[in-house]
Amino acid sequence: MSMLTPPGMGGKYRITGNTYPRMRRPRRRRRIALASLAAVVVLSAAGWGTMQLVDVFSGRDDETKTAASRAADCKPVAKPSATPAAAAGLPKPAQITVNVYNATPRGGLAKTTADELKKRGFVIGKVGNAPAAYDKKVPGAAILLGSPAAAKGAFPVLGAQLKVATTKMDGRTTADVDLIIGTAFKTLDPKTTADAALVALTAPKKPAPARKC
Repeated sequence: MSMLTPPGMGGKYRITGNTYPRMRRPRRRRRIALASLAAVVVLSAAGWGTMQLVDVFSGRDDETKTAASRAADCKPVAKPSATPAAAAGLPKPAQITVNVYNATPRGGLAKTTADELKKRGFVIGKVGNAPAAYDKKVPGAAILLGSPAAAKGAFPVLGAQLKVATTKMDGRTTADVDLIIGTAFKTLDPKTTADAALVALTAPKKPAPARKC
């Protein structure tokens, strides 16, 4: 009888040899169970992340805003002024009387410039050679001369007809202004260019678009 055979057992139940059966569960099943559990956790996390991304890109997150917060985002639309000129407070060309003086040696320059300004709607006053204080003494393109009130009225409108012009105030009490043509003057800007400059002066700023509620 082998030493591994329990007492009282013999015959066909006798255990022989020097080995014995293992009674614990194989480790392979534990590994399979742990791997399955880990796979479930990973799939659950991936599914939750996918749902979050769907909510973000589908706009569901916006639905969580309260009515008060949505109302705060909505701003009233500012209404533009009836006319751009009224908004800027500038006179129209027909309200401006311009005296055109030639301070250059070139003859006829005052008349041709005055005729063009008349076509553009300005009222023409005196036309001729510049006074002695300015005759042959204006190296730039032109000088706009008028009362202090003209600085915010006639000067910007008349200056839109020229590329470069120097402004100067005197003590007159009348509303007319002088255009003194200098040596660097060639011609008035094209009418389309001058009109665009006037629009830029008088056009009000566009309000920012309101958000949709």
